[in-house]
Order: sequence, then structure tokens, then C-alpha cells
Amino acid sequence: MSHGEGDEELAKDLGLISAMTIGIGTMIGAGIFVLPGVAANAAGPIVVVSFIVGGLIAMVNALSISELGTAMPKAGGGYYYINKSLGPMFGSIAGMGDWMGLAFASAFYCIGFGQYLTVFVPLPKVAFLSPIQLGALLAGGVFVGVNYIGAKETGSIQTIIVFTLLAILAAFSLAGFSSFEYATLANEGGLAPFGTGAILPATALVFVSFLGYAKIATVAEELKNPGRNLPIAIIGSVGIVTVIYAILVTTMLGVISWPDLSQDAPVAQAAEVAFPASIGPVGGVAAAAAALMTVGALLATASSANASILASARINFAMGRDKIVTNWLNEIHPNFATPYRSIIVTGGLIIVFIAFLGKDLKVLAKAASVLHLIVYALMNVGLIVFREADVPEYDPDFRVPFYPITPILGAVLSLGLVAFMDSLEIALSAGFVVVAVLWYFLYARDKTSQQGVLSHYIRSREDDLPDRVVEAADAVAPSGTDGPTIMVALANPRTESALITLASAIAEHEGGRVLATHIVTVPDQTTLTAAAETGEIDATSERLLENAKRDAAAFDVPIETKTILSHRGLEEVYDAAKSNDVDRVVMGYGGTQFASGRAESTLDELTHDLPCDFLVLGATEFDPTDIVVPTAGGESSDLSAEVALALHETIDAEVSLLHIVDEGDETEGREFLHEWADSHQLSDAELHLETGDVETVIERVSANHDLVIIGATERGLLSRIVRGSLVFDVIEDLDTPVLLTERPSSRSLRDRLFGRR
Repeated sequence: MSHGEGDEELAKDLGLISAMTIGIGTMIGAGIFVLPGVAANAAGPIVVVSFIVGGLIAMVNALSISELGTAMPKAGGGYYYINKSLGPMFGSIAGMGDWMGLAFASAFYCIGFGQYLTVFVPLPKVAFLSPIQLGALLAGGVFVGVNYIGAKETGSIQTIIVFTLLAILAAFSLAGFSSFEYATLANEGGLAPFGTGAILPATALVFVSFLGYAKIATVAEELKNPGRNLPIAIIGSVGIVTVIYAILVTTMLGVISWPDLSQDAPVAQAAEVAFPASIGPVGGVAAAAAALMTVGALLATASSANASILASARINFAMGRDKIVTNWLNEIHPNFATPYRSIIVTGGLIIVFIAFLGKDLKVLAKAASVLHLIVYALMNVGLIVFREADVPEYDPDFRVPFYPITPILGAVLSLGLVAFMDSLEIALSAGFVVVAVLWYFLYARDKTSQQGVLSHYIRSREDDLPDRVVEAADAVAPSGTDGPTIMVALANPRTESALITLASAIAEHEGGRVLATHIVTVPDQTTLTAAAETGEIDATSERLLENAKRDAAAFDVPIETKTILSHRGLEEVYDAAKSNDVDRVVMGYGGTQFASGRAESTLDELTHDLPCDFLVLGATEFDPTDIVVPTAGGESSDLSAEVALALHETIDAEVSLLHIVDEGDETEGREFLHEWADSHQLSDAELHLETGDVETVIERVSANHDLVIIGATERGLLSRIVRGSLVFDVIEDLDTPVLLTERPSSRSLRDRLFGRR
């Protein structure tokens, strides 16, 4: 639905085929272009069964991911599901597992790229680096650089790459079929020269070929009929890829005997043999076929590596939002608008893995697999927790069949496959898990406030459960179980209810508490002691704060009240926020009259940095059902998004996002708005792109909403309230209530006070 004439929005028009290409394109990479030779050398022709078993394990997990994806289409994917269900300790393990798993997978893809690159370009050996490692390092540097500056694939390019790969592989399969010989397949010891016991160890090796199908769940909000199409896309992509793998590996091993199959470029080698045999002795056909397969391999490995690096940044963002890692890691580049620090750290890990582990491709493949398998197992457990805890907001459109057998089987198969990894990969992965747990207890536990559904479930039934279970839940719970403190600066009985309702909704969403303060401004001529002895002030504060407690009772949040006597007004809000170590301040907007006209002292107080987030509400009533959030990016817009998400999930308010661009910048604007919505868990919001004068557009669009949430941009929010600005002149004339937000930033003092000239 559009709001207003000329509005544009990003429709939920991602079709089933487009969604499937996301999964197929992510999975068809170095796994099929590199691993067949390595895996066949370890298991013989029966390695085809290993690929099928890997596909079946992936299929069971795909069912659970389909349910979780239709219930919670959120940024962060598996990390988000686990953190929400099992709590931040397991969320730390999942986040670290996903992050490191993607780094290992990226290094693996880069090695695959390097192997095929050396087919075209002879590279030298440098120090302890082989030519393949050198090519992988060059590729890794390029992929990290591409993500650093923000260049990215579009959906159309991804679809083109996928269908190009499928066409190349189909041509190879047809050529290979005509050249296939069973005697070649069963040569050198039969179909199972190392016995059937080699199937599962080989499955552990090739499982990296199936990583990535969960990425489809992150675009659930864009799908037409996601309840139907999401599970079909996830399960269908796994099924299609499994069939493709089985056909291709069988073809390769029927063209070239498994001991002779290249461990560097098996597809190119098999194509060189298969194509001339299929079309006759035509000069140059063999070389052209090998070159075509090499191009396909380079496309596939580059696409997979780039997607993995991009995904890692999103995981770090989700972890930073939950305070499990420092938001320093998610600092946005001022020019490229990318989380450059996260990308650099991930890129550094990839380079280290390539340099020191790249000589043995199996180590990278298995390390990537084992970390993802741990995450898959936790996701299955998380699904069971959501179901058994009967969480009201957990309402998936698709439910796994044969519950609880399916998620239990998924967890058992995932962890069971880990047992067939080599000791080195298990040790590496165990080390990362230990680091994640230590990180949680030494850092994240004191920072994060979100408890998982499992913890709430145990605490709500502590009388019925063994003491050891309750004690274990308490032992791993976040230290700040009360969550953030939301301070409300009350000054006017007419605005009290609106401010307390807003603060309580945010506190409930974040597991925090409300601190209601009544700051009584005393004239300079009256001492604070004398004012405290005035019964009228006591009675007024008591009534105001009692009303605050009554309004907060509508929400499941604790509330504390305080009366503060001061010779200062707005300045005392700062001091109270600092002394009470609050995370956010909610206050009413009275324009320049808030500080009783004392603009000079107010501006003097603004020489200090904001002590926390500030939310300033211009409304006497607060019950929004339809919110619009104009955004141009930035830290305060991030805060606006967090508030909008809290109101959406707490009081079921509908959210619309508005981005205003100059004419001619519509394409870039659409990409920004879509990415911004996705990264702030607002993918189900209505997205509106507008051109024109900012004030005019906001005035027009806001007329169709109950609340406008606007974040400070170049100039400080509070200084603009005192001084006034063109934007806020318009906002004061709006009939729609306005919520102004500002988050402390690294802007210079001059910029914070007066804006950039």
C-alpha cells in the first residue's frame, strides 16, 4: 500500500526462482569444482554416496531453518535464532561459529580460485607460499577490497552467474555422459576401494559444498507468499544441488579413473577429456572445454567468497547490536558506508588461514564445515525451545514435519558428522568455541541484557524444575539481567502518560527498567533546602510519579521514581543521566521554553558530550499504530530504527521507512533503503522512496501516520531544539506527533553544537 501521491516502495516481489538462485549460487562453488578429486582420493568412487549423504543431512537442517526463517526473518540468520532462543552465551558460540566458519569457507573458496587461476596464469612460488596460495591471497585481497568499498552483487547479476554456471555444468554433463565408461568408474579396486567405512569421513570433507542454503532465510521478507515459497526455495535448492553434485561427480569418475583425477582442477581436467570424445576429433576443443570449465570455476568461487565475506559483516552487526561484541567493530566508513573494521578483521583472518593452512585444502573445508554444523545443531535445539516454551510471537508459516523427531535428528546428525572430522579441525573448532564462551563471561555478559527464551522458560517454572537446572540458568544469565535503564524526565502532567508509555515499551522490549524523575526547577533566589520543605512541591511530585507507576504497570517492567530539586532545568537532566548511569533519556519537547528561556546556560551545558541516547517526544498522547521513520543513515537513525522496532514488537505498531533523494539518485536510494531496513530488522516495514524538498516530503508523508521518528543528522538535536532550524520549524507545524532521537557520536564538539558549516 502506498502512502501519498508519488510514493514508491520496494515490493515483496522476489519470486521462487530468484530465491532458489540465491541458495544454489551460494552452494555451487569450490566444493564441486575442487573437492571431487580430493574426496575421491580419500574414498574412491563411493564418494558419490558421500555427497548424497551430505545433501540428506543438509535437507533435514533445511526443514528447521525453513520454520525459523518464516517465523523470524531477521538479519543475523542462525546467530539471531540461537541468541533469541538459547540466550547470549550460546549466541556467542553461534556468532563466533558463523563468523569463523565463514572466514574458513572464504579461505577455502579463495584457494579454489587460486587453483583454477594457475591454469590461466603461471604464478611463482613466494617464500613458503605455493603458486596456488599466492593466487588465493591475491583473490582474497580483491574480495576484501570489493566489500570494503561497498561494491556488491545485485540480484540480477547473481541470477546470471547461477544460470551461466548451470549451463556450463549441463554442457559438461552431456559431454561426459557420452564419454562415460563404467569400467573407468569401477577401476582400481571397485566402487569402494577403501570400504564403506570411508563414506562418512568423506561426507565430513565434502559437507562444505552444502553451506549457504540458510542465506535464503534472510530474504524471507522479500518473498511473494513466503510461507510457501521460503521452504520450497531452501529445501528445493538443497535437493537440486545434491542431484547436480551426484551427477557431476559420477560423470567425472566415469571419464577419468579416480586415482588420476586432478586434486586441483578436476572439472577442467575431466572436460578436456570428455568434450573431444563426445563431438569427435576437433582441434582445440579440449583446450576450449577446459578453459570454459575454468571460467565457470572462477565465477563460482569468486561469487561464494564474496558472499561469505559480506555475510560475516552482517553477523558482526547483529552481534554488535546485542552488545556481544563491541560496536567499534561495526564502525561505518564515512565515505563507503561499509563496516570497514569488521571487513578488515575478517579479511585478516582469511589471509592468515590461506597463508598457514592453505597447503592442505581439507583443513579449511572441514574447519568451515564443523563450525557450521555446530551452529546447525544449536538452531535445531533453538527450534525445540521456541515450540516448547510456546512463545506467543513465534508463529511460523511453515512447520517442520514429524516434530520433534526432525529437529532432534538434525541436531544429532550435525553433531554426529563432526565426529568424523580429523582431530586438527575438531581442535580448531573446539578452540573457537572455548574462546567464544570465555569472551561471553569476560566481556559480553556484563554488556548484553537480552535473556533467551530458554532462560525465561526455566525462570517461569523454577518451582517445578530441579534446583540444579535453575542454578545453571542463573550461572550463565547476563549479569545485567535488568537490561538498560530508560530515564524519563517528567516536567508536565499532561505529557507524563505519553513519556512513560514510550519508555516502558522500549524497556519491555529490551528487558530493562524505567527510572521516572521529576526535576523541579527552583528559582535561584530560593535555596534547595527551603524548596524541599515546601509541601506543595512534594505533593505535586508524588502525584506525578504515582501516575507514572500506574502507567508503567501496563507493561512488564520495573519502575523506580525520584524527585530532583535543582536550580537548573535541562542541565540537570544531563547530570541525572550521568549519575544514574542510564542508557537512554526520554523527555518532552517544549521548544526553547523547556529550560525556561535560559538558552545561555543550556548552551553552556551542551559543551559536554551527550551522556547517552536522547529521545524527545512532542506529544501529549502516545498510542501509535502507524509509524514513519525518515532515514538518511547515521547513528541517530540507527537509534530511530531501534525505537521503531521496539514499538513494533511491543505494541504492534506498523512501521514505514522513508528515504528522500535527489532526482536521478533513485536506484542508489532504493538499494540503500532496502539494505538499511534489512540490517535493522525492519525488513517487513513498508519502504518509501521520495524525491523533493525534505521538509515538504516529511510533512506530506507524515499526514498518513500516527508518529514520526526523526534522528539527528549533521547538527546536534538538543542544540537545534534550543536554536531552532528549518526542519524543526516544519515539524512544529505538523499535526502528527514527532519523536526526535539523538545518539552520542564521535562528531567534534563544534559539530555537535552548531553543525558542520
